[in-house]
Amino acid sequence: MKSLWNDIEAQAFESDPLQLRVYTSRLLGKEPGLVLHGGGNTSVKDAVKNIFGDIEEILFVKGSGHDLATIQADGFAPVRLKALTRLATLERLSDTQMARLQRSAMTDPEAPDPSIEAMLHANIPYKYVDHTHADAVVTITNSRRGQGLLQEIYQDRVLIVPYIKPGFKLAQEIIKMTHDTKWEKIEGMILLHHGVFTFADDARTSYERMIKLVSEAEDYLQKQGAQEHVAGAQAQEDLLTLSSIRRYVSRAKGSAMIARLDHSPEACGFANLDNVKSIAVRGPVTSDHLIRTKPFPVIFGKDVQQDITDYTRAYQAYFDKNTDGRRTCLDPAPRWGVWPQHGTIALGRSVRETIIVSDIVRHTICAIQHGEALGGWKFLSEKQMFDMEYWELQQAKLPPNDIFPELQGKIALVTGAGSGIGLACATMLHEQGAVVVGLDINPEISKMFNQEDLLGITCDVTDNRAVKAAVEDTVRRFGGLDILIPNAGIFTATQKIEDLEEEIWNRSMEINLSSNQRLLKTCIPYLRQGIDAAVVFISSKNVPAPGPGAAAYSVAKAGQTQLARIAALELGCDGIRVNVVHPNAVYDTALWTPEVLESRACHYGCTVEEYKTNNCLKTEVTSKDVAALVCAMVGPAFAKTTGAQIPIDGGNERVI
Repeated sequence: MKSLWNDIEAQAFESDPLQLRVYTSRLLGKEPGLVLHGGGNTSVKDAVKNIFGDIEEILFVKGSGHDLATIQADGFAPVRLKALTRLATLERLSDTQMARLQRSAMTDPEAPDPSIEAMLHANIPYKYVDHTHADAVVTITNSRRGQGLLQEIYQDRVLIVPYIKPGFKLAQEIIKMTHDTKWEKIEGMILLHHGVFTFADDARTSYERMIKLVSEAEDYLQKQGAQEHVAGAQAQEDLLTLSSIRRYVSRAKGSAMIARLDHSPEACGFANLDNVKSIAVRGPVTSDHLIRTKPFPVIFGKDVQQDITDYTRAYQAYFDKNTDGRRTCLDPAPRWGVWPQHGTIALGRSVRETIIVSDIVRHTICAIQHGEALGGWKFLSEKQMFDMEYWELQQAKLPPNDIFPELQGKIALVTGAGSGIGLACATMLHEQGAVVVGLDINPEISKMFNQEDLLGITCDVTDNRAVKAAVEDTVRRFGGLDILIPNAGIFTATQKIEDLEEEIWNRSMEINLSSNQRLLKTCIPYLRQGIDAAVVFISSKNVPAPGPGAAAYSVAKAGQTQLARIAALELGCDGIRVNVVHPNAVYDTALWTPEVLESRACHYGCTVEEYKTNNCLKTEVTSKDVAALVCAMVGPAFAKTTGAQIPIDGGNERVI
């Protein structure tokens, strides 16, 4: 590991200790081998003038839940140093009391909660303190000969601390251990099964001590040939089973989950290890990961449904064995899985959650294999893991369940998503929590939708191979499919039947009807594994109320509606709802330019506003209005409705 310190960059912050703290914190955060997704913490002590003009010693410590990779100055909690050092002298202090008293000692009530290790930082007699969960170091501590190996590597240059749950007791224990210690003689502290601390009176020294100690651990692992023990293998693909895994995990969780498959050679190699059932369940790299990963993964075999049932029973037994009777069991669903021949699976309510879990798992499986090479992977006891997983100060880092929007965790596919109704549907589904994949023939779709949970794919819906590839890519990325919105279509040129060109007829049938049949056929196997699966076809007023000169369009849309009705009959036993919306006079699309609207209004002898509101309710129907109806129809309000045709036209007299 190399130092990323840059004299020119650092010079800009040399007069501001907190900004320099931000700078070196972000250097640490850039290294995934040091910290992952909110792990680790840093601090700086500084003399600050308060509102009365008095000088106070303040500890600026990383706020709980903030990420070192992106932290700013407002991510640090300012806590009065004297209060923290005095708290550590108390005979006893509960976790709840500690959190409340630390917060009461803050000088800014709007700042984030101080790190649970703030007291420890306060009692280290240096200006800058750095703490990471460095993979290499923690891997060594998690081996059966961990403490001996650390002494071999570092001699007496570091203080080795036995595992103690972070917070008040850990701070007190280190105060006792260092009572007669000459701090200038040690370069850092290593907490078994936890991480590394370094410190100094200048930011660069503290940061580079961290890099040095971690590099020595990495060098040791390399000399021991640990890297050679990381297995690799080519993965097989089984998207239907992946979607069924997601379905059963979602049932165990009680809400829709995303399943992120890692089919890299490293993930598949680990999953294929002969002893994977033994080593994968011994615990994570560090206890901080427990709130993300739970203490053990699910190991999949031939019957994935039974595997998840067995997992939930095992998790309930783990809870019953370790609870003190005052705690409530969390949901029993796994957060990651080992799938031999295929790789590892990260599971979460959102794509962001699965990315975090996936990153942690990648580091975990390498660390486990390194630990095995050193004599055996050994983490905390089951009871210690339970206490960390159910520690209220850790649980507080996770978002409460009631903040999630209605469609959170659902996976949606929308065709014709580049404009008009399709764009409005994709956008609103995403706003309501769904992961959305939008297909459009316009190549700009990939730029329009380029978020981790909002993906655009260029696709011609008449190209069956392209459609199949897009559907499979959706399942591969997110684990399944719950919502299908067949929206792509065209309005063909007006021609009476006797003048209707064969090319126009065939093109309308291909795009407006046949492509939807092939899309539905491709999606049905995955929708069967979906979570409350729903299909909503975007049809037209021309089905119940066609007009002259629109045979090609109207017949295709009528066929599409009939397709939906039959699909509702065929798929109802699978729990798949299929409904239709019939929009009319939706004028906020690219087709209806101001010039076209003016021309049509003039033709009917009215104003543009009168033309746009020519319905019973005298209201304009927009793409967002259609999208709102679609979102309602795929949600719980329409959970028991299928085969319905719903107009959204402000009340068309011919339809009524």
